[in-house]
Amino acid sequence: MYDHMSLMVLGTSSHAGKSTVVAAICRVLSNRNISVAPFKSQNMSLNSYVTRDGSEIGIAQAIQAKAARLEPVAEMNPILLKPKGDAVSQVILLGKPYKDVPAQEYYRETDFLLSKALLAARALEERFGHIVVEGAGGAAEVNLYSRDIANILIARALRYPIILVADIERGGVFAQVYGTVSLLPPDIAPLVCGIIINKFRGDPGIFASGKEIIEELTGVPVIGILPHMEIGLPSEDSLSIGDKKSRSFPVRVGIIRLPHISNFTDFEALEKCVAVDYVPLGSSLSGYDCIIIPGTKNTVSDLMELWQSGTAEEIRKTAMEGKPVIGICGGFQILGREIIDSGVESRAGVFPGLGLLGVVTRFDRYMKKTEQVTLRARPVGPILGTMGTVSGYEIHMGITSNEGEEEAFEGEGAVSSSGLVFGTYLHGLFSNPPAVDALCRYLYEKKGLSYRDWKDTSDPYDDLADAFMQHVRMDIIYSFFQ
Repeated sequence: MYDHMSLMVLGTSSHAGKSTVVAAICRVLSNRNISVAPFKSQNMSLNSYVTRDGSEIGIAQAIQAKAARLEPVAEMNPILLKPKGDAVSQVILLGKPYKDVPAQEYYRETDFLLSKALLAARALEERFGHIVVEGAGGAAEVNLYSRDIANILIARALRYPIILVADIERGGVFAQVYGTVSLLPPDIAPLVCGIIINKFRGDPGIFASGKEIIEELTGVPVIGILPHMEIGLPSEDSLSIGDKKSRSFPVRVGIIRLPHISNFTDFEALEKCVAVDYVPLGSSLSGYDCIIIPGTKNTVSDLMELWQSGTAEEIRKTAMEGKPVIGICGGFQILGREIIDSGVESRAGVFPGLGLLGVVTRFDRYMKKTEQVTLRARPVGPILGTMGTVSGYEIHMGITSNEGEEEAFEGEGAVSSSGLVFGTYLHGLFSNPPAVDALCRYLYEKKGLSYRDWKDTSDPYDDLADAFMQHVRMDIIYSFFQ
């Protein structure tokens, strides 16, 4: 009926926990020396990652690759959709920009894109032996079945056993599971061989009767009830921002929640060491020890929103108070004197930046830079001065010229004379422990506290794998990888 060499993980809805389950399976198998690679045919996300060869893929597949102890490659996410607004998305095909398309035009390319996705899946199979396939959104989107290359069409082509993940926290889990299984096409429904109930709070024994009811209704065993877990893995999309709960730390960092925020996963390592809030525009920034302006898919539009909401002045006030203000990628551009756009990134014009750094950014031709980089922080100020060498990736349009400030890193970025305001194109800066330590140590010491007392050094991948093994029938999972 299906190929027992690999597995597919589908969800009853978006944000059910598919990405986390795939990451957990990858780490569990890796710990058993089983070679396995993650795969998601189509992903829609503004959180992306640049591979070693300069290919752009969804951040979730990069995380899953790291869980499997693999170097991320383009085939793990052959199709990435990056929404640009007005129902238009940029299509990244096998890591490279393909075209900008509205939704209706995109669906005309179903056959072509499916063929590319299948070639990528087979290439991963050949190279690694096993793959764990992640679906997208809810599996039972009946109106999309004829063009659903992320769930139904890829499942039909690969014919792997399917694990269905349901989110009990959002309610309606019986309708989620029964409705999904009942609505799946008749050739796909028999592939569902296990159900995982995710994000359960409390004693799972209380749900024993619920488990029996689901199994009776669907004819499919419930192979696990996963508890709600606070595991420090990066999030996949903007839905996750609303779920974030700031942990209790004496140091507070405010991330500006830009309307077109992208790659907010840049800051999730900080959440293990400081209280991180994603602050809506128009909010007071009083009480924050540090402000970070993140990346954005539309720098000019978000810059204008910052000025109109009053948040621009709040950020400038924070800098004048001597607190760190940091910009990453689009946030770096926003910190500068001005942005000059010839109509490439947004509408044509000259737009005043926050004026906290002496840089000017120009969008005068379509040129997207995507590459991994390793940089050495320059010894300017108390944060960069203790950071050393860091690695990450650049993914941006526009060219920024430094007009008077010192570089924040050797050959890149800019930093104020105090060292407390700096910007860089380096996504993933705060995924580097030396960068996290440099910022957090400074913030804690400013409050007369020891950063070492608050630092969390646990391994989130192994923590996730341990929790997964405790609550899921692993004999069934292992049987798919014999």
